[in-house]
Amino acid sequence: MTITYEWRGDFDSPDLNALHAQDFRHRPLDVDWLTRVHRHGLGWVCARHDGDLVGLVNVAWDGGVHAFLLDTVVATGHRRSGIGAGLVTEAARQARTAGCEWLHVDFEDDLRSFCFDACGFRPTTAGLVRL
Repeated sequence: MTITYEWRGDFDSPDLNALHAQDFRHRPLDVDWLTRVHRHGLGWVCARHDGDLVGLVNVAWDGGVHAFLLDTVVATGHRRSGIGAGLVTEAARQARTAGCEWLHVDFEDDLRSFCFDACGFRPTTAGLVRL
């Protein structure tokens, strides 16, 4: 299986809405993802298999040295094949190229091994307030 990764690749919002709903287990929404990532992000990485969108990670940033991974998604039939780690690797490379010095990620506890072992993140102390 050949997977290609593309920084700021073109995608259709309905495709990403379906992928996001599948990965985060909610009903499909009508989000204009292209406008969102262009307006609020440093960039994003698309993963494709035979031209089909099978993964995406959004890279937000503070306009300085901190980048943040958001909405990392991989299609159900393509999980556990290294695509998620490939998305993160390319996102980190591109953030570094843009001058970022730090890449942050929040994750659910079941993704701990993926984030620390597969992607190389280190544990930190952080805080969160639900608004």
